Amino acid sequence: MYKDLEQALLDLEKAGMLKRVYQEVDPFLEMAEIARQTFENHGPALLFEHVKGSPFRATCNIFGTQERLDFLFRNTLAGTQTAVLFKSNPVEFFKHARPKALCQAALTGIHSLPQKSGSIKDFKECKLSDLPQIVCWPHDGGAFLTLPQVATRPAENASVMTTNLGMYRIQISGNDYASDECGLHYQIKRDIARHHQEAIEEGRPLKVSIFIGGPPAHTVAAVMPMPENLSELLFAGMLGGHRFRYFIYNGYLVSSDADFCILGEVQSDLKPEGPFGDHIGYYSDKHLFPYLKVEKVLCKKNAIYPFTVVGRPPQEDTLFGNFIHQVTKPMVPASIPGLVALHAVDEAGVHPLCLALAHERFQPYIKPEEREPLELLKTANAILGFNQASLTKYLLIAAAEDFADSEGKTTLTATPTAIVRDVEGFFKHILERIDFSRDLHFETCTSIDTLDYTGGRLNHGSKLTIAAAGPVRRNLRHDPQDIQALCEALSPVGIAGAASPMPGVIMLQGPAYDASSRDALIAQLNEALGRWPFRKNYPWITLVDSATDTFPSGAAQNTLRDFLWFTFTRSDPAKDVFGYNERTHEKHWGCDAPMIVDARIKPHHQKALTLSDDIRNRARQILIEENILTEDR
Repeated sequence: MYKDLEQALLDLEKAGMLKRVYQEVDPFLEMAEIARQTFENHGPALLFEHVKGSPFRATCNIFGTQERLDFLFRNTLAGTQTAVLFKSNPVEFFKHARPKALCQAALTGIHSLPQKSGSIKDFKECKLSDLPQIVCWPHDGGAFLTLPQVATRPAENASVMTTNLGMYRIQISGNDYASDECGLHYQIKRDIARHHQEAIEEGRPLKVSIFIGGPPAHTVAAVMPMPENLSELLFAGMLGGHRFRYFIYNGYLVSSDADFCILGEVQSDLKPEGPFGDHIGYYSDKHLFPYLKVEKVLCKKNAIYPFTVVGRPPQEDTLFGNFIHQVTKPMVPASIPGLVALHAVDEAGVHPLCLALAHERFQPYIKPEEREPLELLKTANAILGFNQASLTKYLLIAAAEDFADSEGKTTLTATPTAIVRDVEGFFKHILERIDFSRDLHFETCTSIDTLDYTGGRLNHGSKLTIAAAGPVRRNLRHDPQDIQALCEALSPVGIAGAASPMPGVIMLQGPAYDASSRDALIAQLNEALGRWPFRKNYPWITLVDSATDTFPSGAAQNTLRDFLWFTFTRSDPAKDVFGYNERTHEKHWGCDAPMIVDARIKPHHQKALTLSDDIRNRARQILIEENILTEDR
């Protein structure tokens, strides 16, 4: 559909979905804040004509609304979805497919095959320092590429069909990097790690190609969770409507349609990378990571540099997640037997919280009121071993059969996807049914998301599966007078305030975290809860910081958003989950309602992302002067 990035931007501009910024903008903090404010105000894609310190134009917010995503892929999305449906369930596809769908799938398949085309003569050379040196947050360690397509192969002579195309941030300045070096921050459980391991075992450097720009489909392909050994280049061709064009230069794969290509080898030692303001709303700290010795930086004539900004959700990457779900919806349940629907909750930082709907059929002969989680636990283990879902920290899983009547007919009009995406409704369903003495399953001393610091060590922490099946065990309450009574009872132990974001859930504002006094505080909370008549009606309590965490007085959804972010980005299950009358039986931890999650800020946590008013005001002024925002927005 689009042969390059500029063609896509011109199409957006023609449709009124892109605005140009003509005045010079500063890549240090200013451009990132302009991007954030534009996204927050549902503004257009932006094309910066003059970037301070760089000869190149830059663009952002291309994927910032569902409308723009639908527009960019209006001619290819249906065919891509058809191909994904065929891949996930070919029997059902052929059973129901019409001739048009069969032809569409065939054409999409043809477009998915990479094509050898182009040469090094199509590019000019430049330097890393020529690229817009965009720094997004005040404590970032330098400038980073935020929309790179990082390509690796298991060997230099390996087939292009073995290429992994991923999106991992690339630090291009700062720290100890020389002018021809850049940091490569790939997270655990990524295919690039497998390629790197093979290179180490064979005693050779890993050649890495970093593409920036090109057709929008190439950027989206880099974030798609493709099965292992199935190249993202195939998806780029499907979604782009024409084959991914490439050539080989000195052992490197080069995208013929990219705006920029950075070619380099991973070195045998490590260098500090970071800090970086990340997508869960905190900085990730400085750590030793692999880095590249850059051999060449290539650029097209009139190249355009695309970037995005991450931070506390929602941001532009939220739309990426929604789009991925839109495309791959049939694939995930087909990959895990028993799974019906899955939703990684963006407001909780994606990987910290996942909601799943699955079958519970291990004992079809028992009465529905005797149902308990059995098959659910098997499915939960499969989810925690599947692709990027394996990074999930809290997994809440419910039985699909509990949404059906005694004859197995659904009692809800909502689809399975709608059920798991209704966060408040799903929590209500779980909390009404969970047996806290039986249904909490911890996985301790395990790997977690590289960006999650709640475990105290990089990549290390714990997981908690909460499985619920069977009848309603308790009624949930949502009464301000209940909360007020509890708050008054707890004021002597330092509880300064409370809020209830949804039925059955309470957030308590407690004193600042102190490891030496936490056990005493939890004991005092439990003692007060034992005297409170509504203990069983509020089975989930989250403890937050009164010093830093305030509850909005406005819309209820803001309080729910805070609950999700505070609870799941600031707690490690094994360290921070407590409960009323907690005990261990046969090495299984359980409690009575309520469960208490200590989501206060701990000393080992990273700083939340903040920005000065000066930068915010300057960015807003530029947007007003360029007629992108008005004074009242």
